[in-house]
Amino acid sequence: MSELLNKAIEKVQNAKYAFCRFITANDTGKNGSHQSGFYIPKCAAPLLFDKPGVKGENKDKYVKVKWQDDFTTDSRFIYYGQGTRNEYRITRFGRSFPFFEEDNVGDLLILAQQEEEYYSGFVLQNDQDIDDFFAFFNLSPERTNQLIDLSQSIPPEELLKTKIQEIVSVYTDFPETIQMAQLARNAYNDVHGITDSIICSNPDLQLLNWIDTEYSLFRSFEEKIYAPIYSSPFANCQELIKFSNAILNRRKSRAGKSLEHHLATIFTSANLKFEEQVVTEDNKKPDFLFPGGEAYHNLLFPTENLVFLGAKTTCKDRWRQVLNEANRIETKYLFTLQQGISKNQLLEMRHEHLKLVVPKPYKTSFDKDFQAEIETLDSFIEIVKSKQKSTSIHSF
Repeated sequence: MSELLNKAIEKVQNAKYAFCRFITANDTGKNGSHQSGFYIPKCAAPLLFDKPGVKGENKDKYVKVKWQDDFTTDSRFIYYGQGTRNEYRITRFGRSFPFFEEDNVGDLLILAQQEEEYYSGFVLQNDQDIDDFFAFFNLSPERTNQLIDLSQSIPPEELLKTKIQEIVSVYTDFPETIQMAQLARNAYNDVHGITDSIICSNPDLQLLNWIDTEYSLFRSFEEKIYAPIYSSPFANCQELIKFSNAILNRRKSRAGKSLEHHLATIFTSANLKFEEQVVTEDNKKPDFLFPGGEAYHNLLFPTENLVFLGAKTTCKDRWRQVLNEANRIETKYLFTLQQGISKNQLLEMRHEHLKLVVPKPYKTSFDKDFQAEIETLDSFIEIVKSKQKSTSIHSF
């Protein structure tokens, strides 16, 4: 799904009333008989007014409509009931309104009521977007020009659960860790219409969503693969302990590597140059080096443009492990999912020139005195981009 379609579906799902119809030549005025605004059929009157219009009277209502989740118009809903007229229209879009052109004929107009006087409006122009919108809400083209039956839609959360079960059903054993991470990302991205541009616009959120999805996927694999084992009695206590340890070890091993795989995907989407597990001094292997091993081992490459990033799900006791993994780089970064560390530990990190990188929502879990020096994933990416713009490995 495109980013625009994803937003349209989300707004319609959360709406009190929602409506769609194709834009016609009458709307654009290209057939020589331009009408005043978009015509709304009587069956969709609840979208505009709490009570239907009364023949013999006109009535109106002023609202704000945010179009394409981008710009807003101060528009007017009106019922014409006097004389021979008996119709509803939406008017007042402003001279710069972009959807009254010849090319808009055949586009899909969507209007969703979010609040009493606040609406979301979308115009879908791409055939695939229109088809996908119809599929999501179980619509056919002849069922437009009326209120959308919101009960026909499937929430993304339910779609994701279904997709996870579909994935698990085709496996007889756990996939490799890198494949597990990719399966989770693909499932989440497909359901929510996530593109590289969306990933780059909010990498912190996407990372957490992928991690959460992978936990759900992994638990589903556990239920399928382990159920036949734990559903039968164990021969003795030792066998039970052995089985429990195997489960715990698999969980711990997956979680650490999974974080690295998701981070690598985000760095690739952001077009950063990096390498994983580059061999440095004493055969150390940092999780990430920017721009990579060739630059690190080239003593002519500016040290200030080398960036080190370690990745640990928790780091309260393990952060010191990264301090000697790349001796050329004085200030090291460590990405973690840890939520909060003691003030003394943070002071020690500062003394050792170690800077934390955490998902943006986690930043407030740290002491206020240190929050300013803790990076988010988004701000860390911008730091690396800035360094990589200023130099190139091929220059040395």
